[in-house]
Amino acid sequence: MKNLLVFTIAFLCLTSNAQKHPFPANLTFSNGLMAASKSGQDAVNNYNLWKINFVEQCNNGRYRVKFDNPGETVSEGIGYGMLLAVYATDRTLFDGFWQFYKDNVNVNGVMNWKINGCSFGTNGYNGATDAELDVAFALIMADYQWGSTGAINYKSAATTLIAAIKTHEVEANTFVLKPGDQFGGSQITNASYFSPAYYRIFGTFTNDTTFWNAVAAKSYTVINNNLTVNNAAGGLVSDWCQESGAYSPQASGYNNQGRSYGYDAARTPWRIAVDYVWNGNASAKTYAKKASDFVRVNLGGSANIKDGYNQNGTLSGQWHNATFVGAFACAAMAGENQAHLNASYNDLNQLNEPNSYFNQTLKTLYLFLLTGNFYQPQQATLGQEQFDIEKATVTIYPNPSNDIFSVTAPEKSVIAVISPQGKVISQQQAKAEVTEINLAHQAAGLYLIKITNENKSVTKKVLLK
Repeated sequence: MKNLLVFTIAFLCLTSNAQKHPFPANLTFSNGLMAASKSGQDAVNNYNLWKINFVEQCNNGRYRVKFDNPGETVSEGIGYGMLLAVYATDRTLFDGFWQFYKDNVNVNGVMNWKINGCSFGTNGYNGATDAELDVAFALIMADYQWGSTGAINYKSAATTLIAAIKTHEVEANTFVLKPGDQFGGSQITNASYFSPAYYRIFGTFTNDTTFWNAVAAKSYTVINNNLTVNNAAGGLVSDWCQESGAYSPQASGYNNQGRSYGYDAARTPWRIAVDYVWNGNASAKTYAKKASDFVRVNLGGSANIKDGYNQNGTLSGQWHNATFVGAFACAAMAGENQAHLNASYNDLNQLNEPNSYFNQTLKTLYLFLLTGNFYQPQQATLGQEQFDIEKATVTIYPNPSNDIFSVTAPEKSVIAVISPQGKVISQQQAKAEVTEINLAHQAAGLYLIKITNENKSVTKKVLLK
């Protein structure tokens, strides 16, 4: 049985500026499969290539990401760049992207979606919600990686941006994600923006879990509506749709009126797969497996993927590229077929499109996930500096284990180990946020780990092999 690493959120105040994980971290997820040939070096190589080809230094420590038109910068690219930089522990670049984002916000505090190079002249006004989601989550990761006591208070910045997203980019009373701060909602939305794994972290980070869990649930409702109403093959959602799943008359200006599985929708399997490998979400697994099985069964394998489909599964595209291949490869992590995942990973890794902004950027992000270098923080800071153990999820890993378990819990917690017979066999006070429990000399079986903090407690089951 493979070791399982569980990456969950505990509510701890982080004050250290030391990074938590080097790059590549090459972590193993607790849910789903990982490709046999995965290599962190693939993530490193593609990050370096992406950085050379698409990152430009501006004035005053600002950095931007070159768009399809290299003279333009889009907020989506800044969001992708911040995600890549924080996982690559590239703090100078991360801070420069964030400063560029802040230089170009509108009255609602979200970045105008298209900027003229480094000059900060606006070519496209108002926000694109996928950018805000990626940037907000990247700021949370920065707080985890480096803490918030330096020049930039990442924690405060994340909290402020999440509040702006909640106010301006989620439709009031419906929990439908709007595609921008100035338009959309029930009448038009974009499934490829849906990021339920982020929402769960936003809820924890801001002590607002009820709201953000509702946004996550609504994401799956809209996706399932869209697949059902249009009798879609596999996980082929349309680029744009209404909350009901029906096509939107407001999408008339988009490719094929937003009715195809095109360059917008193509990112959906990646974003949903994250919710499965991080959280084990059942709805995420169901969707991702549908997407993976479409490739494995309907298409006969990753090598046959093209860049566009009608929702009924018929072909509308012609190119075999990383945008489509990589998202389906991520879905294969939930597809329960190791050979297919292996082939999908190898197919993505050999694609060579270094000068294509969209393909190379997404390829790099996909490879970060596929190699265990796109992970949720083990700790995230609440907007308030309080820990409520009743609301927290305590991390214990690996589980099962042959001997040693690592318990993440607040300092001064009392950690007790209870045998299968109900006897307390050890008890200690946590002196750091991670405490090792050594059961090497105990008999195999199911043990309980009880963590008590301020007269409140949680109990977890662990399996000693």
